[in-house]
Amino acid sequence: MKEIEKREASKKGLNAPLPEMEVFPTQFRGYKVTLHIPEYTSVCPKTGLPDFGTLTLTYIPNRYCVELKSFKFYMQAYRNVGIFYENAVNRILRDFVKTCKPKWAYLKGDFTPRGGISTTVEVEFGKK
Repeated sequence: MKEIEKREASKKGLNAPLPEMEVFPTQFRGYKVTLHIPEYTSVCPKTGLPDFGTLTLTYIPNRYCVELKSFKFYMQAYRNVGIFYENAVNRILRDFVKTCKPKWAYLKGDFTPRGGISTTVEVEFGKK
């Protein structure tokens, strides 16, 4: 595969259209919220086969919390997106931070084995 083709393939899914997350104003300060997404699925952009994993998002709200129904629709939309694990975890956190503007956020993706190898991807925003 040529270098340009590899670079383009590695970007797949980063700009795929997805439903928007919604927020609501928080009434309190200084607490953490943890969301577990045990049935994450997307499509491997190289093989076209489904990928599965568990995502855990922990954040400290600033002024807003994510509205769970919209977050669920956002996450479910990945099942039709061809995207690498690393890109998915980084994009999800990027979109979350853009929408919710938390003080701090951490996203961990634990993906099921592919070819006998499990993958964990972690990304963090802000300071605790």
